[in-house]
Amino acid sequence: MKRYLRDLKPSAFGDIIAMVALYRPGPMQFIDSFIKRKHGSEQISYLHDKFENSLEETYGILVYQEQFMQISKDFAGFTGGQADTLRKAVGKKKIDLMRKVKADFVEGAVKHSGADPKLAEKFWAQLEEFANYCFNKSHAACYGLIAYQTAYLKAHYPDAFMAALMTSDQNDIDRLAIEINECKHMGIKVLPPDVNEGFVEFAVVPDKKEIRFGMAAVKGVGTGAVEEILRARKDGKFSSVEDFAKRVSTSKFNKKAWDSLIKSGGFDSLGDRSDLLFNLETVQAFASKLQKEALSGQTDLFGDLLGAAQVQSTVTMQPSPVKHTDRERLTWERELMGLYVSAHPLDNYDVYFEEQTVPLMQVTPDYDGKKATIGGLVSTVRTIITKSGTKMAFVGLEDKTGESEIIVFPNLYEQIGAKLVQDAVIRATGKISARDRDGNLGTDAKMIADEIQFVSDNELNTYESNGRKMDRPKVSAKVKAMRVAVKNPSTMVAAAVATAVKPIIPLDKDIAKKLYVHIKNPDDQDSLRQLKQICGNHPGLFDIILVLGADKKSAVKLPFKVEADNSLVDELVKILGEDSVVIK
Repeated sequence: MKRYLRDLKPSAFGDIIAMVALYRPGPMQFIDSFIKRKHGSEQISYLHDKFENSLEETYGILVYQEQFMQISKDFAGFTGGQADTLRKAVGKKKIDLMRKVKADFVEGAVKHSGADPKLAEKFWAQLEEFANYCFNKSHAACYGLIAYQTAYLKAHYPDAFMAALMTSDQNDIDRLAIEINECKHMGIKVLPPDVNEGFVEFAVVPDKKEIRFGMAAVKGVGTGAVEEILRARKDGKFSSVEDFAKRVSTSKFNKKAWDSLIKSGGFDSLGDRSDLLFNLETVQAFASKLQKEALSGQTDLFGDLLGAAQVQSTVTMQPSPVKHTDRERLTWERELMGLYVSAHPLDNYDVYFEEQTVPLMQVTPDYDGKKATIGGLVSTVRTIITKSGTKMAFVGLEDKTGESEIIVFPNLYEQIGAKLVQDAVIRATGKISARDRDGNLGTDAKMIADEIQFVSDNELNTYESNGRKMDRPKVSAKVKAMRVAVKNPSTMVAAAVATAVKPIIPLDKDIAKKLYVHIKNPDDQDSLRQLKQICGNHPGLFDIILVLGADKKSAVKLPFKVEADNSLVDELVKILGEDSVVIK
């Protein structure tokens, strides 16, 4: 859907409505034609002149139920009641009723429009096929409106939108994993839960592009337990684990909540996870004893003489004899929150993967058909049974630069399938493919694996750096030529940046990968809004840096990337001026 929308470049809300209705089995066959007709690369035609009134908005393609209802009135002279009868017949696939209506439709087309009966029969045949997947515009408009509204909120209020979205899905760890990963791509940092800083829901950290993980979203921690933490925190932040145990009710915050919040990092500001887990039973016993005594009215024998505060019971924390590894702590985070939050399991693999693999962010359609070696952490494994009864797999792979997919065909799967599990670290060699089933070049690239090797901790620890990064696959001259964005050096824009710009070929060496945009007046909301909208229409691989103020003393990197081609530069120059857009 994203790929088709990028190709479509919607210019009106009706385009979004149409795509909602078209992106389903059946009408999907018309999407390419719909896009081509919108952009004038395919002729728009109608079976009959009287179809234009109904089909003009969808470039001559029948998309909605409402359209054939209108055609029946314009073309066949149907009344509103007859058109609704036709809708029921088509929408509910009532064959007998359709046959009855067909006779009236063909007869009406001849009498009302002077149409050739064969033409009416031809349209009716198309209508019968349309009955298999017809969709009404009102439903598509509702879905489209929600998509438009949420896209607007995500674009203009990204941190608040993502916090709200994750809160709505806080009971679905799989969805949270997807959404937290999206935050990473948007430049929003998701912080671990924290008993002194967190809340029930995901919360925006003001002015920092950070979201604090909602404690109730941690598996095993209920809303009631978090509300008890917040009640106790009204008297001030917790100074220690002992202080937390004294103030938070054991009846509302049980052992499972303790265990889950410790493992997910909620107590990191108060102690080491290994030590806390090792002493957990002692801490709980201390909290239970203290709170029971308070409820029963018991006091220390010398409480009245020395002051109860000075002789209150304390808990002695013993250091854990065994410290959990970073890998174990990150595994806890993934199990309890759906994703690694405090760090990444591949942090220690940076040098190894730089020298032995190509970063996943560089696995693009430009390298279709080329050999490459990639590596990273297995995020998902989906197996299927082929027609011949053998197993193959689609393996989700992630490194610190991006995500990709590896296709493992039966011969290779038979050799290594048992080891393909989530969190395995692998290195894969194969051919990059960006083709769909019909052989058309798409916008997403994956790898068809020839070989997969599993990278052990021992291999990592004994690895000796050679100081050379792995070379990227070669891009053909034709692809390079297609990606040169500065096509007319005689233009004023090209002249303005010529001293700093080489031909823009984003994946080649020595490429300028940053687009600098000077915003002379940061308070000019209209210009900022236009800038955001323009950049959103040109997604790509270039970082975009805003240089703020007339003195250019501050700059900020935007949380998205752009394709810095002629059209983008031209649009930015129109609103900001020639001296405000530079690529270098």
